[in-house]
Amino acid sequence: MTEHATASTATAATTASPAHAQAKYQLRFDWAHEGLATVASDADIVVWVDVLPPVGADQHATARDALPHIPESAAVVAGGLTTASAVAAWVIAEQVRLGRRAMVAIVAAGGTTASGGVRFAVEDQLAAGAIVDALAAVGIDYSSPEAAAACAAFTGLRGAVAHLLTASASGQEHVAAGRTPAEIAPAGRVDTVNDVTILRGPSEAE
Repeated sequence: MTEHATASTATAATTASPAHAQAKYQLRFDWAHEGLATVASDADIVVWVDVLPPVGADQHATARDALPHIPESAAVVAGGLTTASAVAAWVIAEQVRLGRRAMVAIVAAGGTTASGGVRFAVEDQLAAGAIVDALAAVGIDYSSPEAAAACAAFTGLRGAVAHLLTASASGQEHVAAGRTPAEIAPAGRVDTVNDVTILRGPSEAE
């Protein structure tokens, strides 16, 4: 991320209205670094969702870029379609450890437009929705409308997510770069991975 982008993100965090921060909701959802700065200012847990990182980048490259913009008090985990229920279980365990209601911000990385803006990425929207749905199943369901809409997108399209992943703009970018649909499809298989990738754990955040 450039120095200019970093400054813009910091400005967004200080100028965003309380409404955009979704502050009254336990579970919030927004997009990319600017959205992260807006909804994660008081979060205990941030779930960073990037199902198909940019071609050539490793799995958690965008998450590492996001870490400097996440409050140091927040634990950070990676989330996706394959780990939705595992992430929900981890979040509920962290809430028990805290001994109070945990504030959770789910942030979709999205893609990048030719002009450097944020591109809507359907796979990240669906994965964020899968995590919202899994969290509701374990009792964390005081969701913002933005999080609820992501959840509805996932539940409405649950049976097609693997196909949508490979057919999406991000999926087709990877196909054009030489990956086969069969190589991409596993990232769209819901709840097939039990391990959660912790990008910054609770002990580091305290």
